[in-house]
Amino acid sequence: MEHKQVEDVKLYINGNFTDAASAEYFNNDNPFTNEITNRVAKGDKADIEKAVEAANHAFCHGPWGRMKQKERMAYIEKIADLIADEAEEIAVLESLDTGLPISQTRKMTARAAENFRFYSRMVQSRMHGHAYQVDDEFINYTVYQPLGAVGLVTPWNAPFMLTTWKVAPALATGNTVILKAAELSPLSANRLADIIDRAGLPDGVFNVIHGYGETAGAALVKNEKVKAISFTGETVTGKSIIKNAADSLKKTSMELGGKSPLIVFEDADFDRALDAAVWGIFSFNGERCTANSRVFLHKNIKEKFIDALRQRVEKVKMGDPMAPATQLGPLIDKGHYEKVTGYIDLAKGEGCDVVQGTVPPELIAGNFVPPTLFLNASNDMRVSQEEIFGPVMSVIEFETEEEVIDMANGTEYGLAGYVWTNDLKRGHRVAQAVDSGMLWVNAQNVRDLRIPFGGMKGSGVGREGGHFAIMEFYTEPKAIHVAIGDHRIPEFGK
Repeated sequence: MEHKQVEDVKLYINGNFTDAASAEYFNNDNPFTNEITNRVAKGDKADIEKAVEAANHAFCHGPWGRMKQKERMAYIEKIADLIADEAEEIAVLESLDTGLPISQTRKMTARAAENFRFYSRMVQSRMHGHAYQVDDEFINYTVYQPLGAVGLVTPWNAPFMLTTWKVAPALATGNTVILKAAELSPLSANRLADIIDRAGLPDGVFNVIHGYGETAGAALVKNEKVKAISFTGETVTGKSIIKNAADSLKKTSMELGGKSPLIVFEDADFDRALDAAVWGIFSFNGERCTANSRVFLHKNIKEKFIDALRQRVEKVKMGDPMAPATQLGPLIDKGHYEKVTGYIDLAKGEGCDVVQGTVPPELIAGNFVPPTLFLNASNDMRVSQEEIFGPVMSVIEFETEEEVIDMANGTEYGLAGYVWTNDLKRGHRVAQAVDSGMLWVNAQNVRDLRIPFGGMKGSGVGREGGHFAIMEFYTEPKAIHVAIGDHRIPEFGK
């Protein structure tokens, strides 16, 4: 299939597409061919400072934060309409940039439009305070006010969907935004800037800086005029962000790594659990924070389940991400490919029986890692403890409910978990006992935008999604106390 030619990408600051202050660019490589797709303006501290000044000025002196809610929501709805109108183009850009199969990026783009529509509805229906009357003396009430200029640091896996999931509530609640887009996937962030520009938002309300985390990202986190940082990415980076944010006491929301368990009891619906296990690790090219990278199988069904997994890994369709039939594309870049293949070598050294599909010879130029099983794995192996972020699954046997709960919890992470059983009492028990921010019982990873999204332990701090985003992170509650009678005031020094 012919691949799309794309223009070089610039920064978007204060309503203008512009070169970086240094005039430097970096190359954006295609993970399917490892050829250069285009060049990207390399933002740095100077560009971050310029964007923060623009966002802060737009918040303090522009109309956005004080705009009537209905008028602001009209802009949010316009953004959603433009995304929907251009969904196919965005899906192609996303697939080109990330190596994700086009069949999956099309669904992600549709969800991105819904992110804006959802938060338009949510702000209008849920972002209101409460009144508390105290006899005939006081009426106390709360209001929720935007923070100001907020920094969003987004990942390279499913970048457009995850970026809009942060941008939509940030803008809908009246904040201004500086987005530090992932350097490995700049195309859809650039298209979002173009869409927001055409939607007519006031200058400075939305800004995009492309660049590296250790320079542009760090400058954004340390800037005292930035009131909050929302980050999705690896745990080590998240810890660094929290430390750097502490000096200015800004709010942080961290959605970090995962090593999520999928637990299959002997009474589970075998075929549905198999489908969920395969989809949950091999979709998104395995580059998914909530992927079921540890699969725990009851000993009575282990051999049958493994036989079925062996058949599946041979049949998962690898290919050109732009081809509709492709199920598994290349990993994001050479560096990540080497990381994942290094873990496969480690698994062999740790004693796993490694079972893999076969990469067709015509795909050798791309960063393809075939679907991979680590059989005979134990929970204490590094490959079962560390986030690999690729299409690889540790398969671990268990016998009792208590044993599998201990193993599921025996990792630094706690993002997601999946339980398969037809004993609903046991399903609820295990789901409540596993240390994860999100659990699915007899279900694959189906998102509900109303629920809190996030993890515990090493998987993050805070929750976004639903009203948790608009009322717990992107706004500050303010309590206002009004005397409606003459309550007693102490008369010191009279």
